[in-house]
Amino acid sequence: MKIRTLIAVLALTVSGVAFTQSPAPVPVVKDPTATPGLDKREVKQQKRIDQGVASGQLSAKETNRLDKRQAKLVANETAAKSDGVVTPAERRKLQREANRNSKAIHQLKHNKQTAAPAGASSN
Repeated sequence: MKIRTLIAVLALTVSGVAFTQSPAPVPVVKDPTATPGLDKREVKQQKRIDQGVASGQLSAKETNRLDKRQAKLVANETAAKSDGVVTPAERRKLQREANRNSKAIHQLKHNKQTAAPAGASSN
């Protein structure tokens, strides 16, 4: 009698463990148009431009030029995403453009042209 009870309890325990297992994980499908690295770069580069304006390192003309470059990068990214897939070649092109924009930001912030820092009054 004790053996039958022990076997029944053991069988229920084993079957209970089988039912409590979590289901198979759902595979994560990557978005073929996602460009999270590029999106982060765009935000950081815009912050660098804004900081250059605030500190007076960038003149109005330089700022306008950099903003146009950033807008062109966004337009190229949108065009790359338009067909539903950003190919490796398109990703390389976008990264190369972002690299060039970053270099331009650095060069324009560190040249001899300056502007009055934002918030400075001209008395």
